[in-house]
Amino acid sequence: MTGIMKIRRTRRNYLGLCLAAVASLAVYLPASAHDFWVQPKTFNLKAPGTTTMTLQVGHGTARQTSLMTADRVTRFDSFSHSGHVDRRKELRLGDANVDTTMAFPKTGLQLLVFETNGTYSELPSIRFNDYAKVEGLTPAIAQRARLKQTDQPGREVYSRRAKALIQVGSYTKADDAIASKAIGMSLEIVPEINPYAPGFKGDLPVRIFYYGKPLAGAKVNLNNLDFDGRPVETMLSDASGRVTFHLPKNGFWQLNVIWTRSISDPKADFETMFSSLTLGFSPA
Repeated sequence: MTGIMKIRRTRRNYLGLCLAAVASLAVYLPASAHDFWVQPKTFNLKAPGTTTMTLQVGHGTARQTSLMTADRVTRFDSFSHSGHVDRRKELRLGDANVDTTMAFPKTGLQLLVFETNGTYSELPSIRFNDYAKVEGLTPAIAQRARLKQTDQPGREVYSRRAKALIQVGSYTKADDAIASKAIGMSLEIVPEINPYAPGFKGDLPVRIFYYGKPLAGAKVNLNNLDFDGRPVETMLSDASGRVTFHLPKNGFWQLNVIWTRSISDPKADFETMFSSLTLGFSPA
């Protein structure tokens, strides 16, 4: 009898550990799965030059190549002082083993811009509440509290925005306008200076724009893409939508921000957008 009780107790302990692990995973997954960015193999090329590129999602141990399909992509452009090019036909999507190869025939900073359409998501209340808290989605938190909906599932339609800065050839003064160019994305990270300019000291001020207006109170993360288990630094945008991060002039870096608003939709209560900016420096 004693042996049977020990077995039952062991089973209960094992089940308890399993449930705890599942619960912790459920809390972790919403926050970890939302980082999304454009990842070139290198951010610094000779001219003319080529680099492979992937779309990445998640971070740390949850990081992987996105399996997004072409019907999700609404925009993939490159901007330089030579002009604007629609590059959607160059994307290789839906296969984690295939990279997109990007060719840049001319000297000049290239600003890559990527956008998707929206897709619906529904999370159980505890997961959505945790995700909203971790990501600083104060509009969703406030509305759910005001309407006494915090114990209901969280329903949203979410979409992606991503930018990347690739220096092709030597720096020219004309590159500065490309680095600080506002494209007009619905949620956009816009550098105020060119991080590839010779005089860059490491302090990078950026502004967050939401539907063309400065966004205050948004949580902005800085991630080192070589060690991206957790953000290097997190800041809230000020009244003018500005944050300033210090970047060492080596390694690959990502800034990301998430924001939401309430909408009238039979399938969703919120419209959420994820936006990122990536850049990088060659080893000294």
